[in-house]
Amino acid sequence: MAKNSDVTVIKKYANRRLYNTGTSTYVTLENLAAMVKSNEEFVVQDAKSGEDITHSVLTQIIFEQENKGGQNLMPIAFLRQLIRFYGDQMQMVIPGYLEQTMSAFTREQEGFRDKMAGPMAQSPIKMMEAQVVRNTEMFRKAMAVFNPFVAGALNEAGKDEPAPGADSDAASGQEDLKAMRQQLAEMQKRIEALDGKKKD
Repeated sequence: MAKNSDVTVIKKYANRRLYNTGTSTYVTLENLAAMVKSNEEFVVQDAKSGEDITHSVLTQIIFEQENKGGQNLMPIAFLRQLIRFYGDQMQMVIPGYLEQTMSAFTREQEGFRDKMAGPMAQSPIKMMEAQVVRNTEMFRKAMAVFNPFVAGALNEAGKDEPAPGADSDAASGQEDLKAMRQQLAEMQKRIEALDGKKKD
């Protein structure tokens, strides 16, 4: 879907009310979430100072969505990993990596749907594992730009023989992979349960 060329300004007041200057109406976080889903561009500004607070408001929308029953998109393991990166020397790489990953996932979204619905339907677990492999390679390349030594350690961790002194990193990677497989298995069960309900 093409993005709208106009950018709507949302004003946030001290009483936490949000005002859409485009429609001259007060809006809620739910309204802003709907605007995001319809690809309507907007920025949120503090009504008093004019400061751009779009990032914090979007984060608040995600928090609200995550607190709704059955709508969790971010697994606990992912949240823990994300928190660990705050203050880390690799922190500057993560935003770009996540943005590229989500862009790639969005581009492949229709392909995923076709593969899952078509006569030659593939297992969601296999498709997700393939995506994880591609994302890991993308992350390794990003690391190489900022820190060749870290990239080298990641390369060695992917081989049969671990790099000297990388035992703890390899063990951590194995734990992350195990947690990811468990999450994918849970996802598979949910998909199968939904398919069962549709058939009934």
